[in-house]
Amino acid sequence: MMKSIEDNEVFQTLKKTRLLPLYTVHDMHLLPIVESILVDNNIPIIEVALRSEYGMNAIKVLTESSRLLVGAGTVRTVEEAEKAIECGARFVVSPAVIPEVIEYCITKKVPIFPGTATPTDIQKAASYGLRTVKFFPAGVYGGTKAIKALCGPFYDMKFLPTGGVNEQNFVEFLENQQVLGVGGSFILSESVVAKDNGKSANDHLKEIVHKLSKCAY
Repeated sequence: MMKSIEDNEVFQTLKKTRLLPLYTVHDMHLLPIVESILVDNNIPIIEVALRSEYGMNAIKVLTESSRLLVGAGTVRTVEEAEKAIECGARFVVSPAVIPEVIEYCITKKVPIFPGTATPTDIQKAASYGLRTVKFFPAGVYGGTKAIKALCGPFYDMKFLPTGGVNEQNFVEFLENQQVLGVGGSFILSESVVAKDNGKSANDHLKEIVHKLSKCAY
């Protein structure tokens, strides 16, 4: 991707937070609590997964609130990318390398993180000028060992592993200097937020942030 795009606020925020919460919305009323939990823990970014009927509306509501950098996740078509960006999404995350979605996002100067799992996937993404890719599902495709091996030939790439990353192993992923950050619902999930109006979710995120503070890199 063009350098000007990778220097934008999304990448700079991820460099600082190193966490990208993946959140699937089923209850719109919980969004203010979600915002507060993330802001209070200095994680002002969220990937709203388009896995429910509320995804697009949640992106719009969160964008209008202006407390978080909001992105769209599980984007598989140009139509979804277009609508998400219209709703205010500042970045797009896909589960695979989808040429038409990548091309559309580049045209719109919106950061796109395509899902990759193999050297072929990564090279395809790199051919578009992208230098940061999602590694998914990380747990299935070799985890930290796979990323370490891929960092050799793809020394100029950054990785955003998701899928199989959890509170027990995320620090191990982040100790690799080519890992920009990690993503997943383990950071913040609606079911935990709903349990007690966010208290448990907030305590959980505080613990994750504390572990992150001890990360060597």
